[in-house]
Amino acid sequence: MDQRVSLITLGVADLDRSRRFYEDGLGWKVSEMVEGQVVFYQLSNGLALGLFGREDLIKDGQFDDDTGARFAGLTIAYNTRDEAEVDAVMAEAKKAGAVIQKPAEKVFWGGYSGYFRDPDGHAWEVAYNPFWELDANGNLTIPEPV
Repeated sequence: MDQRVSLITLGVADLDRSRRFYEDGLGWKVSEMVEGQVVFYQLSNGLALGLFGREDLIKDGQFDDDTGARFAGLTIAYNTRDEAEVDAVMAEAKKAGAVIQKPAEKVFWGGYSGYFRDPDGHAWEVAYNPFWELDANGNLTIPEPV
């Protein structure tokens, strides 16, 4: 298995509300969709984000069986090129209706980050990491250990 992530799918309570958040609030463009069921956004770094009705996703993944399988905690990270961009993205998210979970601040690992939650409570970290690089397309490069 290659060491990469291709798609993150979020189970959402209200697909229309989530679409308004991502499209009208954050300015994202739909890449593919099945009306009323699922929406996909192609992200600039080769990754995709899907929005799927929560109950349908529970059924699709069989998370409602008696094995105890259920959704686990998840954060999605959006890395930036500097601290000012962190602040700008956090402000944009708040204006779009996000709840600021933790305002952006300098953090123990040497970077700058904050957290917000989208309308369904999914946690997003917005971070500037001075030790990582982003190319012109937003692709993240984690340097090899020395």
